[in-house]
Amino acid sequence: MIRMSSVDKVMVYGAYGHTGRFVVAELEKRGYEPLPSGRDANKLAEFPGARPASVDDPASLDRAMDGAAAVINCAGPFAATAAPVIDAAARAGIPYVDVAAEIEANIDTFKVDVSTLVVPAMAFFGGLGDLMATAAMGDWTSADSVHVAYALSSWHPTAGTRAAGAVSRERRNGRRIRYANGQLEYRDDAPPTEEWTFPAPLGTQPVIGEFSMADIVTIPTHLDVHEVRTYMTTKAAKDVLTQPVSDERTAESFVVDVIVRSGAVERRIVARGQDIYAVTAPLAVEAVHRVLSGQTNATGVVSAGEAFDSEDFLRALSPQVEVEIVGVWGARPPKITTSDSARLQSNRAESP
Repeated sequence: MIRMSSVDKVMVYGAYGHTGRFVVAELEKRGYEPLPSGRDANKLAEFPGARPASVDDPASLDRAMDGAAAVINCAGPFAATAAPVIDAAARAGIPYVDVAAEIEANIDTFKVDVSTLVVPAMAFFGGLGDLMATAAMGDWTSADSVHVAYALSSWHPTAGTRAAGAVSRERRNGRRIRYANGQLEYRDDAPPTEEWTFPAPLGTQPVIGEFSMADIVTIPTHLDVHEVRTYMTTKAAKDVLTQPVSDERTAESFVVDVIVRSGAVERRIVARGQDIYAVTAPLAVEAVHRVLSGQTNATGVVSAGEAFDSEDFLRALSPQVEVEIVGVWGARPPKITTSDSARLQSNRAESP
């Protein structure tokens, strides 16, 4: 889809939420006109030209999307909002992007049969890891496993994140889920506690293994891998505070360490940045920008790594997210061109 006007309008569903506000600001920064929308008319009142719409009222969603070139859904729980907003986007003939981290909601979305473009989980959890894994795969057509390890200096889930997590836990009856043996598996046992050696200066940290995030859904939709494992530093998992996060960016920093393994060969790529909610905005908006500027030919429901040139996309995230190839053992590194302007660095390092 080529951009339809000099200033495209992008509907933001859930514009008044924590992530939604970052998305609105990022759209304005990138020269797009946000169309704020959502379920709560009172919360929308602060936005000029807001368009209230209910997921239970398809006509209201149709009105809210009038004139929009694309829609970004930031309103969770996505188990309730994704399907109705996707349907409305399909009726309008416009692309849909969401920032869903809910595993079950993403599973549902990938089952949707639609001719318009749908990119779910275009966020810190799901989209970023998928782009990194795709870039690390490089010229490999398959791999044994993908490992995505998260190190957060602190973790302050928003009320929306907590509500979405509760819905996911309820949908799987309190069980945990993982991607192993080429399929999603539900388990009743506790996740393992392990150690992960992050690049310096973090070094070896205790982590919760199989701390499954949306990556276990997005990555195997298009990469031929037997296992996808995600990890979270124990400190971050225990540091789930009760107070709400500020509307401003937080001082929380993160490292995402991705290793793709095929036999005895490993390829590793690392991302660093600040505030997992704030960096979701450039991920989602960059996705919309690439769709509207004709930088993808994808249709239907696809993950970020399948829809876009993963290497180029990661470069575009600088300076909000800095990406680095840390090491490759037994094979040439994936092809990511070093660019000073993109601050993308490439070097070889010894195996931890």
